Amino acid sequence: MELWITIIVVIVILFYLVSIYNKLVSYKNRFKNAFSQIDVQLQRRYDLIPNLVETAKGYMAHEKSTLEAVIQARNAAVSASKSAADNPGDASTMKELAAAETLLTGSLGKLFALSESYPDLKANETMNNLMEELTTTENKIAFARQAFNDSVMQYNILREQFPSNMIAGFYGFAAAELLEIEEPAAKKPVKVSF
Repeated sequence: MELWITIIVVIVILFYLVSIYNKLVSYKNRFKNAFSQIDVQLQRRYDLIPNLVETAKGYMAHEKSTLEAVIQARNAAVSASKSAADNPGDASTMKELAAAETLLTGSLGKLFALSESYPDLKANETMNNLMEELTTTENKIAFARQAFNDSVMQYNILREQFPSNMIAGFYGFAAAELLEIEEPAAKKPVKVSF
């Protein structure tokens, strides 16, 4: 009788440990899937940028350095995005992606600021459509990034809780990194004029 009780207790404990392992796997796959949603929107953004630069190029011929900076920032962001897509939980690739996206956002901001100086460019329908698409894409990226960060947070909480932390440590479930893109414009004081 005691043997049966011991066997049942061992089986219950094993099922419990297996369920913890499976939950860790599930949460890890959730944040990977959430990153793939970011990746889709980032690719859309990267595809829009060359069209935006080509449209602006005809109007802003003497702003060549700004246009080249946007393209270089885009290429760096594409490269960082590919690295992050291969391992979305890795801290170094997430930091590299965040830095590249911050640089790209800054260079696009400069392009938009300069485009204000060109009335013909501001009136160009193609440019306006591209800027509208880019704005819509930026919003989608923000939502996808929030979903990713929420998934990472749930995963990290689970892997740090007891007894999940023992299973996570034993099977190598490393902490995942949040994707936090610093937006310099968000830190500037808001100008209000009446």
